[in-house]
Amino acid sequence: MELLFEENAPGGGHASLIVKRGQSLRVTDVHGGANVSVMLFNATEKSERLNLPDSLKCQHTAKLTAGHCLYSDMGRVLAAIVADTCGWHDSIGGVSNADEVSEKYGAGRYQELRNAFHRNGTDNLLVELGKWNLGLSDLLMTLNFFSRVDVTDAGALAFVSGNSKAGDYVELYAPMNTLVVLTAIQHPLDPNPEYAPKPVKLAVNAADSSVAEICRTSCDENVRGFINTDRFFL
Repeated sequence: MELLFEENAPGGGHASLIVKRGQSLRVTDVHGGANVSVMLFNATEKSERLNLPDSLKCQHTAKLTAGHCLYSDMGRVLAAIVADTCGWHDSIGGVSNADEVSEKYGAGRYQELRNAFHRNGTDNLLVELGKWNLGLSDLLMTLNFFSRVDVTDAGALAFVSGNSKAGDYVELYAPMNTLVVLTAIQHPLDPNPEYAPKPVKLAVNAADSSVAEICRTSCDENVRGFINTDRFFL
């Protein structure tokens, strides 16, 4: 694949970019223990966005990994997970807000800490959404790359520490022009009492559509999802 763009997102940082049809985005956990909260939109019509319940329901899984698709609320494939060395990405834990971060890690104000101040996922995502004329009403469900959350026998959510190691990556192929909004922030269920978000590396590559065959053919629903997506470009 041809590398088109590469940048590092620091721990606590945020970014947004359009991954065009026929390109892929690789997100790499640099040091291990990262969490990246991600939102996806149709870059052409931003009212179409990631629908995680449909993504899980139509593929009969809550364990998203290579071979799975990320669906929009229009039944189209916003992204296909074509490679994954981590093996599990959380789809139910959500993203942190300012009150949660303050209660868990302390005040962490800019006045004392300057650029090391405590950030939160909600505000980080809102900053990036604003760059695309989107706002609070567009802040919906997020997918957390590199994090794993299990459900106990009692029905409680349990964060699994150490799910991602240094160098682990997940790669998304874009069968449509997809706006990706993300923040490298700690998972809201992470039991670590210290504010210590980890950095990630972002790399956009030109990719052949054949890399997505693992996703297109993994189930009948995905065949239909890719057909719906291809029709959008007729």
